[in-house]
Amino acid sequence: MDNARAIEAFAALSQATRLETFRLLVRHEPEGLPAGEVARLLDVPHNTLSTHLGVLSRAGLVVSRRQSRSVIYRANLECMRETVSFLVRDCCAGHPGLCEPLLQELQPCCPSQEENQ
Repeated sequence: MDNARAIEAFAALSQATRLETFRLLVRHEPEGLPAGEVARLLDVPHNTLSTHLGVLSRAGLVVSRRQSRSVIYRANLECMRETVSFLVRDCCAGHPGLCEPLLQELQPCCPSQEENQ
């Protein structure tokens, strides 16, 4: 990821409705949500949400697929991973202990299957 792509991603997330939309889609991974359902859950007019989804899509943060007459939107977690990695790539400057608290914070909220056994 380069500076321009990172700036585009952060610019897309720097608006409240788009940030809420992205976070909602993250919570509904991997199934995603139809655009109409996103609009309903966030209480946003459909045409307004369409504009916000377009910005998120151009930034690479959401992907969509047509399912019958609906368009299903999903968070592009790979793009978010790249964005976060871009931010912290040089965090420790050769001192791994400095990054440990950050890495602990970035651990997934759900335990892996290996941890459950």
